[in-house]
Amino acid sequence: MTRKAASSHGDLLQGTLDLLVLQTLQFGPAHGYAIASTIARRSDDVLQVEQGSLYPALQRIEERGWIASYWGTSENNRRARFYKLTSKGKRQLAAETGRWELLAQAVARVMRPA
Repeated sequence: MTRKAASSHGDLLQGTLDLLVLQTLQFGPAHGYAIASTIARRSDDVLQVEQGSLYPALQRIEERGWIASYWGTSENNRRARFYKLTSKGKRQLAAETGRWELLAQAVARVMRPA
């Protein structure tokens, strides 16, 4: 795989993780473990988000202004950083969802037997 192809593949995966995080936070604030658990559960455990990918993604998404964070107490009575979707994040989620649907439809068309 060429360097450009590898970079494009990484961008696609990064963008997909961002979209999944934004979608998960659409239902309300959550801490990192809850976000990863929700993604796994809703994908029937096909998508497993590792901490090494999730927390850099949360930081990147927060820097873009799509989410905001605050400290709170988890359901296990532990201090945890919670993330919530911002107005800018809601707009980004709508835009990315439309792009994702177009991409998924295009891939499905290519995968159909001719």
